Parts: sequence; structure tokens; C-alpha cells
Amino acid sequence: MPLTFSDIDNKAINTIRLLAVDAVAAANSGHPGAPLGLAPAAHVIFKNMKFNPKNPDWINRDRFVLSNGHACALLYSVLHVMGYESVGIEDLKQFRQLNSKTPGHPEFELPGVEVTTGPLGQGVCNAVGLAIAQANFAATYNKPGFEISDNYTYAMLGDGCLQEGVSSEASSLAGHLQLGNLIAIYDDNKITIDGATNVSFTEDVAKRYEAYGWEVIVVKNGDSDLAAIDAAIEQAKKTTNKPTLIQLETTIGYGSLNQGTSGVHGSPLKADDIAQIKEKFGFNPKENFAVPQEVYDFYNKEVIVPGAKANSEWDALFSKYQSEFSTEGAEVARRLTGELPAGWEKLLPTYTPADSAVASRKLSEIALDSIFDKIPELIGGSADLTPSNLTKSKGSTDFQPEATGLGDYKGRYIRYGVREHGMGAIMNGIAAFGANFKPYGGTFLNFVSYAAGAVRLSALSGHPVIWVATHDSIGLGEDGPTHQPIETLAHFRALPNINVWRPADGNEVAAAYKIALESKHTPSIIALSRQNLPQLEGSTVEKAAKGGYVLSENKDAKITIVSTGSEVGIVVDAVKNLASAGIPARVVSLPDFNTFDKQSKEYKLEVFPDGAPVLSVEVLSTFGWNKYAHESFGINRFGASGKGPEVYKYFGFTPEGIAQKAKTVVDFYEGREVKSMLNKAL
Repeated sequence: MPLTFSDIDNKAINTIRLLAVDAVAAANSGHPGAPLGLAPAAHVIFKNMKFNPKNPDWINRDRFVLSNGHACALLYSVLHVMGYESVGIEDLKQFRQLNSKTPGHPEFELPGVEVTTGPLGQGVCNAVGLAIAQANFAATYNKPGFEISDNYTYAMLGDGCLQEGVSSEASSLAGHLQLGNLIAIYDDNKITIDGATNVSFTEDVAKRYEAYGWEVIVVKNGDSDLAAIDAAIEQAKKTTNKPTLIQLETTIGYGSLNQGTSGVHGSPLKADDIAQIKEKFGFNPKENFAVPQEVYDFYNKEVIVPGAKANSEWDALFSKYQSEFSTEGAEVARRLTGELPAGWEKLLPTYTPADSAVASRKLSEIALDSIFDKIPELIGGSADLTPSNLTKSKGSTDFQPEATGLGDYKGRYIRYGVREHGMGAIMNGIAAFGANFKPYGGTFLNFVSYAAGAVRLSALSGHPVIWVATHDSIGLGEDGPTHQPIETLAHFRALPNINVWRPADGNEVAAAYKIALESKHTPSIIALSRQNLPQLEGSTVEKAAKGGYVLSENKDAKITIVSTGSEVGIVVDAVKNLASAGIPARVVSLPDFNTFDKQSKEYKLEVFPDGAPVLSVEVLSTFGWNKYAHESFGINRFGASGKGPEVYKYFGFTPEGIAQKAKTVVDFYEGREVKSMLNKAL
């Protein structure tokens, strides 16, 4: 039903505009241009949205994503006037200040902020993920007369978002998936930091999105035609078989003396400009952060009260749903608590040394198969490498529009296509939806680097997404150095708040999945081999779940060799060679640095005690190993094309080669006092 608008709407819009201007001015830092231009659109969008500021996590709320995150003064101002207690006037005054709730780009922890944005284009993809999650949740649990999930995702984005390649990846997939629950609002202000968009961005965005399979609606006057913006949203909601892009022509910095120029994009307005714009909008130029009571009252009547009513009606509907559909109701209720199904971890496979050697990518497939049916919130996919990543569970259905005949929205396997970066950012959106969604996505480890921006935001936001990263070393062989990761693990291990697993056998693979799925706020990368690996004597799921453990103890050891993944089995054989030469050695398997680092100091010193040097062995960059090891044997150059075993031999990663390195280390440290690398002041 179309909204009606009056003078109070314009006063409310101008209040939002000036709150943003004052916040940027108080910080003497920020972006006033987009908030001034987009306040009318934000006002109309939020009047259309279904949400409850008093219950910001309500699962059936409409989602709003600010992909052009630099415009966050707009979002914070909107959240304040819309009744979010998390953003008071004092919080607006503390915009961009240390430890404030209103940082320079939106962060996921603040109620009302659905996803962390800032790097342009990421929010577009997050919105696609939110829409996928909603479509799956609705298809899985809605019943006739009981639509417990019917929300929309709104994404606001700018020219910069559309120039980033990742937005193309996600938008293309969204069109293919016919996500009618996704509405994107494009701020077409024709300005970039460098000047007008005609210096670098002259494509026809409307035709581009039509080619993706989107509905495109153009609003010529986004500065003041509220009815046209509302009509576009109404039309978008009626288009159920494709996402919609509303191309909104706006004036950046609307009302400023510098409106329509790049100068108003990323610098506070000058004092005289602020004074004149306040007068122009009917406000006292001497008052800052002014919100007329009638604006608060207006939003209370138009947004807050209806939102609370919608939430209450949903609660009643869900209560009836639980009575009518006890199994599904209990499952939804469990998912909303963020807990996994009881006993799921008992389904993970375990192994003994008598079991055959298997590639860890295959062990991953076996683990996923064992738990997939038990965990309905597990939703996977691959960037066009399903037969190589082995990420599709037996019997699983593809997430596809039913009209394609390829699957349905109940399906929990997503064909991402060759879109690694898009996949990563979409997974962040799926995780951000709530309902305990646990997204995983497969590609080669080396190509997780394509998605580094999304991985970083997973860690920063605390989205527990899982990367199934196969072909994790020179062991992949013939594809050569373009596909062989060297620096990749060092890079991702350097990120805060991410578990980077490189399991050595089946028990360690099971441990990786156990920790990854139990993690509520930490993403995981599970690096897996193409080649077969033996099941190791001394490994257990419980030990591996600590991130590192002593695989083979020797009280008389003259050296500890620590390793990960496919090299651990080779190290075990190297230690046998050392024993034949009269050199006792210990073996430590360290599948995940981050999990190990969280263990007690006492435990870590049991694994890496004083008294003997530690040699790390890994067929990747040695960068970062000095945290644990006195010496490192790795590869600090690019790999080589050839058969996997031959490439390993070429670089010296054989039992004999490793034993020789160990002898050199033992000889060097003979007679010296050796302290654990973990024994440090800081």
C-alpha cells in the first residue's frame, strides 16, 4: 500500500540530514555528501521496513545494508530517530572518536547495523547473502497460513560499490537465483572522489543490471520525490522472481554550497555552509544535534509502534506454529538460540592407523556427509570446483529457483560459479542473517586470496564462515606455481580472529570441523590436500581440537619437529631415520595456530618445552613460524610444475631431506642452552 507524505516527512528528512552534518563537523572528519543526498531515500526505506528497534534481533525483520559504508553518519542518525537505544545523541556527538559506538564505518556489533561495511562492494554481496538465507529459511519452514519468514533485504550502494568487481560477482549470481526479496537502491549522484563519474565510469548501469536478470527502476528526482521512491519500492516488492535495482538520481551534498561536487564527498562542511544549510532547512543555525520532538513523535507513530506490533503478531504466529508443527517449531527455536543439534559431534568420523591413507579433501567430504543431514543450518557451496573440493554432500539439493528445474530454495548447496570473492562476501551475509546459519564454501587454497577482503571482514565481524580450501600446497603437482600456495597461510594466519587449519589426517579434519562449527564468532579456513595422507599413530580428535599437540613423545629428544598437514606423516618417517642415526626426536602436529594460542601457558610449554631446539617443517612460506620454532624449513620461493611426489623431492621434503635438516639443527644447538620460543616477556 503506497505511503502518504506531508510536511512532517520533510522535517524528519532534514533532521536526519543535519544530524549527519553535525556529527561530521563535531568529528572534523567524515563524509557529509552522501547523507545529505540519501536522507530522503533512507527515510522512505525505513518507513517501508518491518523492524522493531526494541528487539533489533527479531528474525523476521527487514534488513538494511549500507554498502557505501562511508555514509554511516546517515545510518547512525536514522537509527537514533527511529528509536534504537544503542544510538543516543551523545553517541552521534562521539562520531569517529576512540571507543565510541559510532565508528568511521558501520560495524556489526551495533544493534541496527546488519553487517560491517566500508570496503566498497562488500555490502552488496552481504545483502545477496542475507537474501539467500531468508529464501532458504522461508522455503524450509514456512507452512500454509504460517509465513514465519517473509522479510526483505534493502541495500544502499554507490558508484564505488558498482565499480568494485566483487559487486558484479554477487549481482550476477543474485540475478541467476531470482532473489525477489532483494531491493538495492543505487545512489546515482555522478560524483567520485576524483571528480565527476565521467572520468572513469560511463557504463550504462541499468542495462548492465537488466543483463544480470534484475528489474531496474529509475527515479529521476531522489532529492525530494518521496512518492516516486515509495512507488519504486512498491513495484520492487511486486516483482517476486528477480531482484530489483532502484537507480536513484540524487545530488551529493544536497543543500550545501558545494552540492553536486566531489568537494562535498569526504570533508566536513565549513561553518558558513553549515549555517546556511540549517537556515535553508528551517533550523536554528546556532543549534547543533537538534531533533524536534514532533520528529521523535512522528517516527514513534509511523515506525516504532507499527514495528513493535508486527513483532508481537509474529510472536503469536510462531507460538501457534510451534503447536501445529512441533518438530519444525522446536528446530527453529533451537536455531534462534544459536545452538547446534544435540549430539551432532558424535557423528564425526574417527580413524586409527589401520585405516587407509586418504586425501584430506576426501576426509573433509566424509566429515561433511556424516553431519550434513543432522545440521539443517549448514549450507555449502563451491566456486565451480565441486568435483575437486568435494564439498557437496550426498543427496543434497542445489539452492536454485524452482523454475530452473535445477533445485529449489530449500536446497543447501550453492553453485557460486567462478566467483571466489563474491562467495566469501555472500557467506558473510548468510552468517549475518541469524538462525545459526553455518555457511561453507570451497575453492583451491591459493584462490582464497582472491577473497581476502571478504575473509578479513569475516574475522573483523566475527562471522563463523568456513572455507574448504583444497589443493593446499606444491602437492597439487602439475598445475604449477600459479595454483600452488606459498604465502597464503602466512597471510591468513596473520589475521586476528581466524582459525587457519591444516589437518594432517582424518582425526584432525574432524577436529577442524568440530571447532569451526562450534565457533560462534570466529571464521575458519580448512586447508586440505589433494594427495593421500596416512592416518597417524597418536592423533585423536580431542588432542587436535587444542590446535596443537605432541604426536610422538621422546623424553630424551634432542630436537622437536613441528609440522602441519601433509608434511606431518613425512616428519614421522624422518624421525625414524633420525632414530637410526642415534638422534632422538619428538613430533608436534600444529594444525591451527590460533586455537593452539588460546590454550593455557602450561599446556603450550608442555608441547614446546625448554631444552631442545624446534624445527618447523611446512611446504609453504616460513613467515610466522618463529613464534614457535628456532629454525624453519619451508619454501620461500614459488613452486614448480611436475608430479606431486617429484616436486616434494625437488624441494627436499622427503624423510631423508627433513632428517638432514634436523641433524644440521641439532649440531648447531649442541652444547647451547635452549629456551622455548614461548618463554618471552611479552
